[in-house]
Amino acid sequence: MTFRRRRVIVWMTLGVLLTGVAWAQRGRWRDDRGTESVDRRGVPEWDIDENFPADVFTFARLRYDSGRGWRSKWAVDYPDSDLNFSLRLQQLTTLRVNPEPAVIDLADERLFDYPFLYVVEPGDLMFSPPERQRFRRYCLNGGFVMFDDFWGDREYENLRRELAMVFPDRSPEEVPLEHEIFQCVYPLKEKPQVPAIGNGYVDASGRLVSWDPPRRGEDTRQVHYRAIYDDEGRIMVFICHNTDLGDGWEREGEDQWYFETFSVKRAYPMGINIVTYAMTH
Repeated sequence: MTFRRRRVIVWMTLGVLLTGVAWAQRGRWRDDRGTESVDRRGVPEWDIDENFPADVFTFARLRYDSGRGWRSKWAVDYPDSDLNFSLRLQQLTTLRVNPEPAVIDLADERLFDYPFLYVVEPGDLMFSPPERQRFRRYCLNGGFVMFDDFWGDREYENLRRELAMVFPDRSPEEVPLEHEIFQCVYPLKEKPQVPAIGNGYVDASGRLVSWDPPRRGEDTRQVHYRAIYDDEGRIMVFICHNTDLGDGWEREGEDQWYFETFSVKRAYPMGINIVTYAMTH
């Protein structure tokens, strides 16, 4: 099965983001199984064209086994980051967005309905052999997977090993800043590093510090964006290492400095670039 592709034209202004923080009436949302379960935390809903209910972008999060007794790492920042990011895509781009994000398993028959998958905290991710085959098929058939929010050499090595079993014929490569994924909507001047809220600060010299060496270690200092490409040169796996874009989405309403410094200037621009690239390739 292949994915239907359509051209996405997006626009966004930082001024709108800076002035557009608002929380409307509280509501509830339904998960991908149709179960009413999670309060929308005040994130407003919006209508989609009832004549074309499937003609929308849905932010889909991958549910996976993280082993080590931690079976819910896939749900870190959930549902707030998914809801907020979906809202900002709807408000600030011409992309038609589903107000209800999805959670999907690799074995789910609906997997190929979602051309974009978000995976959080993959530092302890474990795939079964059937899941590896399914993941490979999904990517080679046009799917795009974004890994986010994991730190340090140990966590990266775990993901690298898992991906090597999925793609023994190709390896992750560092993506240069000049690549389209960093330039397609926002022309970024640096690869953005987003810390968890409370970890970023300005040091005595006035330098912005967006990592946390006392807690995480020196191997978290340098942000990395790596990719696995298909045979046509399309990014199908995008690895955001030593950064936490999802926290920039999830925690946007909790601290004005964090919002202006990391959500507006780093997390949302990078996220919108990633989705735009994924949906136009």
